[in-house]
Amino acid sequence: MKTFLIRTLFLIVLLATLAAAQDVIALYPATPPGSTQENYPEKEYFSKVWNTEVVSNVTKPSLTVFKPSPELRNGTALVICPGGGFMALSINSEGIDVAKYMAARGVTAFVLKYRLARTGEDATQEFTALFADKQKFQETVGKVIPLAVADGLAAVTYVRQHASEWGVSPDRVGIIGFSAGGRVTAGVAFHYLPEGRPAFVAPIYAGGDISKDVPVPVDAPPMFVAAATDDQLGLAPESVALYERWTDAHKSAELHLYAKGGHGFGMRKQNLPTDHWIDRFADWLVLQGWLKK
Repeated sequence: MKTFLIRTLFLIVLLATLAAAQDVIALYPATPPGSTQENYPEKEYFSKVWNTEVVSNVTKPSLTVFKPSPELRNGTALVICPGGGFMALSINSEGIDVAKYMAARGVTAFVLKYRLARTGEDATQEFTALFADKQKFQETVGKVIPLAVADGLAAVTYVRQHASEWGVSPDRVGIIGFSAGGRVTAGVAFHYLPEGRPAFVAPIYAGGDISKDVPVPVDAPPMFVAAATDDQLGLAPESVALYERWTDAHKSAELHLYAKGGHGFGMRKQNLPTDHWIDRFADWLVLQGWLKK
């Protein structure tokens, strides 16, 4: 009897694992464009530096699908780009937790693992050491940033092209990203082609030189922006600049700039108004017609 129970439990775990694996989609069928074939493995571990689960050394971009229940599904889809300085991905509070929140409201969510710079034992430690030296940091991540943006563009295009497989509409596919993932999102907002146009974009505390010389697209999608004034990386002005570029071009935009919250607040609970930014995002999606009350 005991052996039977053990085997049954093993089978349940195995089937659950296989089911989960079916929800992970390789973004490219072979080596991603612009990359060479790499032989070092992707890593996932708990970072004591960032106090959260992270993913590093992504060389094979993928989408992990979080499906709403059939009775809740509303035809909207969202690509989610976690942040991490292009050296890691804060996979829970800026990825999976966001996906679960959105799926509970009828949105089919896709967490994107985009290409990252190669790192060693602990990418978060390396990031902390490198970020203080802007030139060295840029040398480390500079080459991978265009590849990460390309992955964001490919992700939106892929979801649009395969929308019917998940019961979503191709013209209801948006993208959200945090920090480095926010830069990926902003890159998508500026550089999409017609077949990959996002329905809406949400760069959250995005940073970096975000397409300053590229004009806002004529058919630019609505934009939602959120950040904290006390961002430790000093990125709040970038969010204001993005908002102003959209409004200067007479495009729809909404900005939430919180007094406190720091950088990387994501879905973390800090007993601050930033704890509820995602509720404001949901309100905005209702206003835009992508969610129902």
